[in-house]
Amino acid sequence: MKDMNVPGGARWNEMTRVWVQKGHEVSVIASMYDIATGRKLPCYKGKFFQHERPCENLEVIRVHTSEQYNKNFIWRTWAYVTFFFFGFLGALLFARGKYDVVLASSPPLTVGPLGILISAIKRCRFVFEARDLWPESAIDTGAVSNPLLIKLMFFMERYSYQRATAINVLTPAFKERLINNKGVPEDKVLLIPNAADFDLIEPGPKDQEIVKKHGWDNKFVCLYIGAHGRANCLWQLIETAKILKGDPRYMIACVGGGMERDELVAKVKAEGLANIQFIPPVSKKEVRYYLNTCDVSVIVLKKVDTFKTVYPNKMFDSMSAAKPIIIAIDGVARKLVVDDAKCGVYAEPENAQDIADKIQFYFNSSEIAEQHGQNGYNFARKYFDRHGLADKYITLIQEKIKK
Repeated sequence: MKDMNVPGGARWNEMTRVWVQKGHEVSVIASMYDIATGRKLPCYKGKFFQHERPCENLEVIRVHTSEQYNKNFIWRTWAYVTFFFFGFLGALLFARGKYDVVLASSPPLTVGPLGILISAIKRCRFVFEARDLWPESAIDTGAVSNPLLIKLMFFMERYSYQRATAINVLTPAFKERLINNKGVPEDKVLLIPNAADFDLIEPGPKDQEIVKKHGWDNKFVCLYIGAHGRANCLWQLIETAKILKGDPRYMIACVGGGMERDELVAKVKAEGLANIQFIPPVSKKEVRYYLNTCDVSVIVLKKVDTFKTVYPNKMFDSMSAAKPIIIAIDGVARKLVVDDAKCGVYAEPENAQDIADKIQFYFNSSEIAEQHGQNGYNFARKYFDRHGLADKYITLIQEKIKK
C-alpha cells in the first residue's frame, strides 16, 4: 500500500485498506517508483528490496523497478520486465506465509505471468484483474507496433486468462469483450469496477491556498487530473485553450505527470497560452482539495474504439467531490455520466471546439452545474462506494477459490 502522501493510483491502496480492516491478511508486491519525480522514492535509494509492515495483517514487499519508466515506451517495457524479475525474487525472499489466492492486476501484462508463477510456487489459486484491455489499448494508441511484441503480449494475455480461476474486469463492456471476443467462459468473469473513495474525497469549500498559488481567483477552473501520456491525448485541451484564450475568465488546469508532459509544457510555452496550466502530480489527499477548488472536471482520452469500454478512475473522484463532468470519452463512460448518473455532458473526443462549447455551457448554467455535481455524488454513494465494492470483491473471490 502506498503512503497516501505519494501521488499514484488508489484502487489497490483502498481495496487493501478495506480488506485489512475486515481482518484479512494481505501481502502486496509494489515498486519503489515515485510517479511524481520519475525516480525511486528517496527512502529506497540504493536498495533492491524493502520489506515493510505498515499495520497488522499487511505486509508490503517493495522491489526495484527501472527509473526510466516515463522516458518512452521502450523504457516503460523495460520497467515492466524489471518489476517481473525483482517481484519474483521479492516473493521468494519475503512472502513466506501460506496464501489462499494470488491476485495480479494488469496492466502491465507482465504481472499476469508473475502472478501465475508465484501462485504455482505457493500452491494456491490465481485471480487475474484486467483494468484495461491490453494489448488493444497499446496498439490503438500507437504505443506498440512491433509484430513480435504484439504477438508476445497477446500470448501473455491468453495465458493469464487460461490459468486464472477468475478474471475481474472494470466495466460491463470489458466483460462482454472477454466473453464474446476472447472466448472466456462467462462464469469465470467478475465485475468489480473502479469506485468512489469517500474516505479520501468529499465535497468541500475552495482551498484558498490553491487559488492563490495558481492564480485562480475570479477564474472558472476546468480541471483535468491524471496521467499525461499518449492515451490521454491532452493536446486536445491545449487546442481548447487556444479557442478560449480571448476570454480571461477561463482556466484549464492539468494536474499529473507522464511520458508526454514535457512536450505539452513546451507547446503551451511556445503558443504563449496563459489560460492552461500543467501542474505536477499531487497526492491523493491533495486531489481532494484540487477537485473542491475547481468548477468543472474535464475527462479526456484519445479517440479510439478501445476506450469506449473504460471507466476512468478520475470519473469517480469527480463524482465524490460533487463536480459536474465534461466527459470526452464515448461508450460506457459517456453512458454512465450522461444517461445513468446524469452528472455531466458529453463532448466529442479530440474535438476542441466541442469541449470549449461544453465549458462555456457550464459557465453560463451554474444551476445545472450544481445539480449535475449533486447527481454524481448521490449516484456514486449508491452504486460505487469503495467499501461496498471491496466487500463484494473479496466475497466473490472466496466463492471462486472454494469451487
